[in-house]
Amino acid sequence: MLNVGKIEEGYVLDHIKAGKSFALYEHLQLAKLDYPVAIIKNAKSNKMGKKDILKIECDLDSIDLDVLAIIAPNITVNTIKDGEIVEKKELTLPRQIRNVIRCHNPRCITSIEQELPHVFVLADEEKKIYRCKYCEEKYSESSR
Repeated sequence: MLNVGKIEEGYVLDHIKAGKSFALYEHLQLAKLDYPVAIIKNAKSNKMGKKDILKIECDLDSIDLDVLAIIAPNITVNTIKDGEIVEKKELTLPRQIRNVIRCHNPRCITSIEQELPHVFVLADEEKKIYRCKYCEEKYSESSR
C-alpha cells in the first residue's frame, strides 16, 4: 500500500477523475510555485473505482482554486491547517475566468492579438455557460 504523509497546511484535492490530476496541476500553475506537491494517480476508490488525489502543502492564500469549479466541478477540496481538515470547500463557478479556456471563434480578437488574455464571463450559472468577453462566443461543459 502506498503511504503519502499528511501535510500541515494546504489542500488535498480528492475525488479527481482518474488521469486528470496532471491537468489540474497545470491549470493551478503548481510548477511555478515552490511548494511540495504529491500526485497520486489511479488510487482505489469505492465510489469511483479509480481516482486521482493531489496534496499541496502551501500557504492557504497562495493558490486560486476558482478554476477548479470549471475544469473539475465534482472534486472535493479539503483545507488543511495544523495537520487537520478544517474545511471541505464547496466549489462555486467564478463570475469571470482568465486564460483557463480559449475562445475558438476564428474572428475573435484573441485569434489576432496573441498577447490578449482569454477572458470568459459567466452568462448562465444554472447551465454553466460562459461567454467570451470580446466576441460572446459560448463555452459550456458540453463544448469541451
